[in-house]
Amino acid sequence: MSFFSSFYTTTAQTSDVITVLNKTEFAEAIQGDNTILLDVRTPQEYAQGFIEGAQNADYFNQADFIKHISALDKSQAVFLYCRSGNRSMKAARQLVSLGFEKIYDLAGGYMAWASY
Repeated sequence: MSFFSSFYTTTAQTSDVITVLNKTEFAEAIQGDNTILLDVRTPQEYAQGFIEGAQNADYFNQADFIKHISALDKSQAVFLYCRSGNRSMKAARQLVSLGFEKIYDLAGGYMAWASY
């Protein structure tokens, strides 16, 4: 029972900071000048196609991922996506734990975007 309590508490805390956007909302939101767009897929996935302007920060390579995101400006909005939305949500929660305050996740990930 305590596992589920801590899970729901963590989710409630991140829900104020993490916003999931559909592909239309995401496309409009990343047009701003003061945004960071992160593709958290592997370099191989990134090479197969990515959203224009996205930086690649492989979530599975945690050492490089932490190094990459630690260099980012925490006051800027961060927009994340992965293949389907699972990794990017994990990455978003990690960003919250590091002090980022405005995080947006693409619902359905790049698979949803590619059908845009």
